[in-house]
Amino acid sequence: MNAYLTSVIEGVRTHHADEPEFVQAVEEVLTTLEPVIDQHPEYEMVDLLNRMVEPERTFTFRVCWMADDGTWHTNTGWRCQFNGAIGPYKGGLRFQKDVNLSVMKFLGFEQTFKNALTGLPIGGGKGGADFDPTGKSDSEIMRFCQSYMQALYRYIGPDVDIPAGDMGVGAREIGYLFGEYRRLKGCFENGVLTGKGFSYGGSRIRPEATGYGAVYYLQNVLAHEGEDIQGKTIACAGFGNVTWGICKKATELGAKVVTLSGPDGYIYDPDGVATPEKVDYITVMRASGRNLVKDYADRFGVEFHPGEKPWGVKADIMMPSAMQNDVHLEHAKQIVANGVKYYIEVANMPTTSDALSYLQEQPGIIVAPCKAVNAGGVATSALEMAQNSERLVWTAEEVDQQLHQIMNTIYQMSVDAAERYGLGYNLVAGANIAGFQRVADAMMAQGVF
Repeated sequence: MNAYLTSVIEGVRTHHADEPEFVQAVEEVLTTLEPVIDQHPEYEMVDLLNRMVEPERTFTFRVCWMADDGTWHTNTGWRCQFNGAIGPYKGGLRFQKDVNLSVMKFLGFEQTFKNALTGLPIGGGKGGADFDPTGKSDSEIMRFCQSYMQALYRYIGPDVDIPAGDMGVGAREIGYLFGEYRRLKGCFENGVLTGKGFSYGGSRIRPEATGYGAVYYLQNVLAHEGEDIQGKTIACAGFGNVTWGICKKATELGAKVVTLSGPDGYIYDPDGVATPEKVDYITVMRASGRNLVKDYADRFGVEFHPGEKPWGVKADIMMPSAMQNDVHLEHAKQIVANGVKYYIEVANMPTTSDALSYLQEQPGIIVAPCKAVNAGGVATSALEMAQNSERLVWTAEEVDQQLHQIMNTIYQMSVDAAERYGLGYNLVAGANIAGFQRVADAMMAQGVF
C-alpha cells in the first residue's frame, strides 16, 4: 500500500485505539483510495489525509433532566462537527444508550463523504446522547430534549450546523428540540433543524426518504445486471423509518420485504410486509415505545425467531437497515451459502470489517456501500433546507422526483469513479473515491488550516 496511506492508517489505529467504530470506518475508506493518492502526490505535501480523519471540532456536554417521579438524571451529549469544507455541518442526532464518542466520530466521518456524494453544499457532522428513549414518557423525552438543546444551541444554525434525526430521534424529538431552540433564540430559524413536522417547515416524504432512496439505488444495481425489482424478495433489519420507507417503496414497485427485526429477534413474513395494514403497523410498533418486533408476529400470525438476526433467510436481496456492525462473518457466510446476489448496505456501517471483506471477495455477490445507498435521507434534508430558505413548500411528488434523480446520480458517480481508476464495477471503492475527491478538492482550494 502507498506509504502515506499506511502511515495515516497506522496513526489512526494508534491514537484512536479506544475508538473501534471510528478506526473501522477510517480503514474501510482509506484502503480503497490508493489509486487516487498515487496520482495526487500534492495531497501528501499538505497532509490532507491526516487533516481529513480528524474532526474540525467535537463538543461533549452534560444533559440533566428530571423524570416524572421527580428524580434527576445526567447523561452525556455530543456533537461532532467533522468537516465543513463543502458547506455547513449536516448530520443527525442519535439518542441511544450505547452511544459514545467513537460512534459519534465514525458517523461524522461517514456523513462527510455521504453528504459529498449528494452533490449538495453540505458538510458532515453527527451528534447524540447516551439517553435511551425506550419506555420514557412524552414529558420525560420533552424535558431531555429541552436540556440537550440548551447545551447545543450556541453551536448550531442554518449556516453553521444543521442537525436532524437519527436512531431514537424522530418527529416528536425534533419538535421538542426545535421548540426549545426557538425559545432560546427568540426567532424562527426554521433551517436550523431538518426532519421537522410538515406544519412548521418540514418536507414531504422526509421520514421515508432514506428507505425510498435505498430502493432507487437498488434499482440502478438491478438494471446493471439486466434485472427488475418486481417480484424480488428483500430481507431487512429493524423497523424504524428507514425500513418502513423500504417497505413502502418496494411494495409500490412490486417487490416485498419479508423480514423485520428488533432487539428481541426477527420476524419472517413470506407474504411480505406488503399491504397498507402491515406497512402502517410498523408506525404503530414504533410509536408504542415497546421496541419489540414480536408485536408484528402476534398481530399477523407469522414466524418469530427470538434472539436471532434475519441474515440466514433465503431472499433475493439483503438490505441491512438497522445499525452498525449488525452483520458478522458467520452471517456473511450464511448469505453466500443461500445464493444471495445483492448485498445492499443501508444502515451506517452495518457490516463488520471481516464480513464485508468476505462478501466483497465472493464473485457472485454485488456489494453496495451504505454511504451511497442511504444518502437519500440527508439529500431530502437538504431539499428541506432549500424549501425553508425560499419559503416554499414542494409536493410529495416533487420531492420524490428530485430524490430519485439524486440517487441515480450518486450511483453513476460511484460507477464512473471506480472505472476512472481502473477498479471495474466496484461500488464500494467508487463511492469512497467520489465522495473523497469532492471534499479533497474543496479542502485544497481553501488552503491549509
